[in-house]
Amino acid sequence: MPMYKNGEVDPALKTLEERQDEVLRRLYELKATVDGLAKTVTTPDADLDASTLSCGPAESVFRGTADLDSLLGKDLGALRDIVINANPAHPPLSLLVLHGLLCQRYQVLSSVHVHSSVSTVPPPLLSCLGPRHIESYARQRFQLGFTLIWKDVSKLQMKFNTQSMCPIEGEANVARFLFRLLGAEPQDPVAATQMDFWIDMAVFQLAEGGNKERAAVLRSLNSALGRSPWLLGQEFSLADIVCACCVLRAGQTASAPANVQRWLKACQNLGHFDCVYPLLQ
Repeated sequence: MPMYKNGEVDPALKTLEERQDEVLRRLYELKATVDGLAKTVTTPDADLDASTLSCGPAESVFRGTADLDSLLGKDLGALRDIVINANPAHPPLSLLVLHGLLCQRYQVLSSVHVHSSVSTVPPPLLSCLGPRHIESYARQRFQLGFTLIWKDVSKLQMKFNTQSMCPIEGEANVARFLFRLLGAEPQDPVAATQMDFWIDMAVFQLAEGGNKERAAVLRSLNSALGRSPWLLGQEFSLADIVCACCVLRAGQTASAPANVQRWLKACQNLGHFDCVYPLLQ
């Protein structure tokens, strides 16, 4: 069959190419569906599935322009999956805030599961990612998968690729990974170092320390927040998210110094922490 007729592409060949493109498109969709089924199989003992999707409560304060392809590399036809194992006795509040921010940037397919190692989970933890999405069956419509598994683990774990990636451990480290997906991390090395300083202080002294360590952290926060509205100056950052969640989890809100209380109110006014407060009651 000639490829050209009167200097133009043979209509039969053009039709064949269109059919081939359609077949490839369907193959990509099928691959995405199979990947989704594979993830549910490799999610250990996920006995209860409460598939959810959260639409963020307020406009995001982050204006980064990065997309998933530039951050993670192009991955045609497969949903990029984040799978987090967390102990229901210690809900990862900062990750819930970041989940909401990710939902404002990307199409996120979110789900909550309960591992067989956990006997009961309070209802607020089952709905902590928001209401179920009506198109959760069509994985190819989403850009990012966010699966939270309530499991009896001593330390929070996250896998980005359930098949080949070593887990990232600790809420702070996972928070850093998720924050990078927003494309909002500081470009200035000094600001990046300050952000890590506040995150480590919050996790190791405020969340895990004794009364004296907590008091010292609150004094440091109060001093810094007396000079600027946010911990890194004029910009809301991951440092504010992690530190605010640690203060709230420690039950230090009422006894916090004046600048810290003003800052917590400012965090609340953003709307990004609305998913956290029901879990504190």
